[in-house]
Amino acid sequence: MEEKVKSLARMIINYSLALKKNEKVLIIYQSTESRDLVMELIKEANKVGAICFTNLVDPMIGNYLTENTSDERIALLKKYQEFEVDNFDAFIQLCYRVNDFEGKNIPSSITKKIGEACKKARDIRINHRKWVLLNYPSILDAYKAKMTVNEFKEFAFSVMNVDYQEMSRKIKPLKELMEKTNKVKITSPNGTDITFSIKGMPAVSCVGNMNIPDGEIYTAPVKNSVNGKIVYNTPSPYQGKIYEDVSLTFENGKIVKAECSDARDNERLNEIFNTDEGSRYVGEFSFGLNPKILYPMGDILYDEKILGSIHFTPGAAYQDAYNGNDSSVHWDMVLIQRKDYGGGEIYFDDVLIRKDGEFVLEELKGLNG
Repeated sequence: MEEKVKSLARMIINYSLALKKNEKVLIIYQSTESRDLVMELIKEANKVGAICFTNLVDPMIGNYLTENTSDERIALLKKYQEFEVDNFDAFIQLCYRVNDFEGKNIPSSITKKIGEACKKARDIRINHRKWVLLNYPSILDAYKAKMTVNEFKEFAFSVMNVDYQEMSRKIKPLKELMEKTNKVKITSPNGTDITFSIKGMPAVSCVGNMNIPDGEIYTAPVKNSVNGKIVYNTPSPYQGKIYEDVSLTFENGKIVKAECSDARDNERLNEIFNTDEGSRYVGEFSFGLNPKILYPMGDILYDEKILGSIHFTPGAAYQDAYNGNDSSVHWDMVLIQRKDYGGGEIYFDDVLIRKDGEFVLEELKGLNG
């Protein structure tokens, strides 16, 4: 395990962030359980001459602060986040999950105000700074993955240490295909039947540069082109609640109907999609490609990388695959199409490219795991 922690730290500093002398990096972590990785990150950063700062943020206290925040505090939070992006070149955030429901009492009005106030700093941080985000393995993670704590730690560090350079090589043919595709059609026996265009949109490979674990390639649909219905078959956590079997119906890009398996949650679900003008439009379409992640555990950093999956994301588009949609929402929701999850098909310009979670084109088969 110790060597896997060291290997991960080396990869983050030298490959993911490619830190250089005198660059300033802020390491934000949520538990002293992750101190082994924090210390290795500092050691590796020092080797290249980078300047490190750390910030320990307890997630329970953070949620409590947010739940009881005021307009005056939001104004100061805006200044604080702008200070960070003005003074640091890179950010490493080590999350530590203790309770998925800890933020369930945060009023949506506060979430919306914070999202609007901090949008500029958030956009700079995401699009104009180096960053890495990972979840340090916790007892809760092990429980959700149905593993012992030690089993999950071994799994997590193995998943995070996959050969991203090899993945980068294998992903190139899919990137080329996506960037010359117009029409996408996705079907699954669970009721999914949806079409949209990705014409003229760039495809962005995610191979260990930002999210860890990684393994996806994303683009964005042309904003008004989405029509049909998609039904997600993995849990969709958001703001302290977990929504099951979310079904979204689109007309000309806009979500016109949103439901989930528990009708009691439908009102809250629709409140999220009413957050702002962009929250009923889609900002991302992505393939999950990590060969070691096969099953959902209610943690989007893992679930969005599931082999044989896609995620189709209501809310903000990324600047490097920008379809004009802006929102304080960015909700990655996952549909697995492997046979053990009911199967499904994806067509590019009426040509079948993936069936039951496996690519059928010869040049893409290297991505099948």
